Amino acid sequence: MYVRDLPVSAAIREQYRASGIDELYPPQAAAVQAGVTDGENVVAAIPTASGKTLIAELAMLTADGPALYIVPLRALAREKYESFAELPGVSVGISTGDFDSPAEELGDEDVVVATAEKVDSAIRNGASWVADLACVVVDEVHLLGRPRRGPTLEVTLATLQRRAPGVQIVALSATIDNPGDVAAWLDAELVESTWRPVDLRTGVHTDERVEFDDGTVLSVDVGPVGPDEERETEVTAALVDDVIDGGGQCLAFVRSRREAESLAARLARTADGNAPDVAEAVREAGGTETGRQLAAAVESGVGFHHAGLVSEHRTLVESAFRDRSLQVICATPTLAAGVNVPARRVVVRDLKRYTGEEMSWLSTLEVHQMCGRAGRPHLDPYGEAILVGDEHTAEEIQARYVKAGPEAVESQLTARNALRTHVLSIVASGFADSASEVLDLLDATFFAHQSPDVDLSGLLGSVVEQLAEMELLDVDPSGEEPSDSASAGRLDAGGDALAATALGETVSKQYVRPETGARLLAGIRTIESMPDGDVTPLTALGVVCGTPDMRGTYLGSRERAEIYRYATRHAAEFATDPDEVADFEEWLCAVKLARILREWSEGASIETLVERYRIGPGDVESHVERAAWLLGAGDALAGTLDAEVSIFESVRQDLGGSRSGSAERHPT
Repeated sequence: MYVRDLPVSAAIREQYRASGIDELYPPQAAAVQAGVTDGENVVAAIPTASGKTLIAELAMLTADGPALYIVPLRALAREKYESFAELPGVSVGISTGDFDSPAEELGDEDVVVATAEKVDSAIRNGASWVADLACVVVDEVHLLGRPRRGPTLEVTLATLQRRAPGVQIVALSATIDNPGDVAAWLDAELVESTWRPVDLRTGVHTDERVEFDDGTVLSVDVGPVGPDEERETEVTAALVDDVIDGGGQCLAFVRSRREAESLAARLARTADGNAPDVAEAVREAGGTETGRQLAAAVESGVGFHHAGLVSEHRTLVESAFRDRSLQVICATPTLAAGVNVPARRVVVRDLKRYTGEEMSWLSTLEVHQMCGRAGRPHLDPYGEAILVGDEHTAEEIQARYVKAGPEAVESQLTARNALRTHVLSIVASGFADSASEVLDLLDATFFAHQSPDVDLSGLLGSVVEQLAEMELLDVDPSGEEPSDSASAGRLDAGGDALAATALGETVSKQYVRPETGARLLAGIRTIESMPDGDVTPLTALGVVCGTPDMRGTYLGSRERAEIYRYATRHAAEFATDPDEVADFEEWLCAVKLARILREWSEGASIETLVERYRIGPGDVESHVERAAWLLGAGDALAGTLDAEVSIFESVRQDLGGSRSGSAERHPT
């Protein structure tokens, strides 16, 4: 099938031809045949670099109305926004932050790019543009199986189909075990393919050689390994050097931030790259020790990439790799699920990660996503993915990752914290006002599709009871007057009336979890009872840092005693009594975060905080964004309570100002 045959404007066809696209890839042609340009629902489960973006564009460009493109990450949203903005005659909007507004300005755009969380929050806040959508494209739909993002994605999709009846759904996925399950749930045609524009061969390294799945063998000369060197690192270095010597680029995946930095430093010692302009841009973007290490490595054509970097550094590394200024990126697995950075060779050095209790194997899907980055269309004749093993692990690596297919995607919606969040949002947004109507929507979820014999009413009753105890929902068994929370346990799945309380509506609109809302409410009430002289910025920061939505930080054994002494010195300022907390270690981590944020608000630099608390500069950026969002939620809840508590907004202003890292209220 050729571009000239596509039902898009002449300007779009010319744009495609100018970018080198004359004929569609087989999976793209299959999607057209499945009706993607005729408004049909389509699930495309195809390998990385096989043309998913064009499939999405064809659906959005031929839709009879506005289109929405849902992505899992803000960085990916920016990349897609820039790509779609190049399409002639198409207006594109993007939204990833400020989770307490309907973002009505997006209704004027032909295409909106947003994270699933932003779409969910827009629905909660009454966005009128949602009902006008003609097409919704979901990127990385296999993330339905992830505990943190999956429930939001499936409830959002179920809700969108009811808010915009007849909307076309196009779901894009990596190769998974059960794409037919997803297609059946969405009433969609399935396009499933293993075709790639660049052939990929996958192999396992052991005994100085790589045996690929196509029968070929690559000899690897590692040389002698010194007493202070790790064999796996030297093997990785040899594999990286080999592909760079041949004019290719390489991605090397390791398990942790520290490993990414140390591997980059090791590769930079022998690299012959030259990227002084990129190194200077890195220096200008931040002067932390991590930034200096990155600049030093980049100078030699080597970058590293992980969540501890500030967003500008990550963007610089990605862009420099795409324009071939960098020869190699050493990354944690998060890069594999993010932006588009293909390479000729992918080396996965670490196939296990520490889960807090033990070292566990990575999932097959995760490793396949890393391997799928191998092979740059129009640049490489082939792609290679090499998994580093030894005589003890090679056989299991082969069985797990080379011979086995990826896992099936399983719904995560029945986790209690996820259900509480989404039941509250369904009711608070006015989409349901009874238990039966909530169950009706839940029956449209991926979980209900996968488990048709499971009775959700009992689980719903338990969740409603918990929300009522949190003062977020009212339950009326008679259908006449709201009852007290004790009646929630007698939920009638057929007829009980449900209504969000004013507090529940605020919690839902502010896009915080119910558990976070409950802790903020407890904190506000405690602050009201504290002497005025004891209420300080540390009080508000202590409250928000103790919520589930404020992701914690690592507490080193050497700093535990110092953080405890700090907490003791400032005990009167904290709204929580350490003798009453369920998890003392978790409380100390919250105190550490509150201290970091307090020092930031007082003018401490990222450099100072990174050195003093052994955290990444990107962590500071993330913590500031997240705290600003939660402080805003605390202030909104104080207003709903008519509480004379202004400290949350005051501290939020202190955190923000004109400093970097606080531009958006909610990080995704």
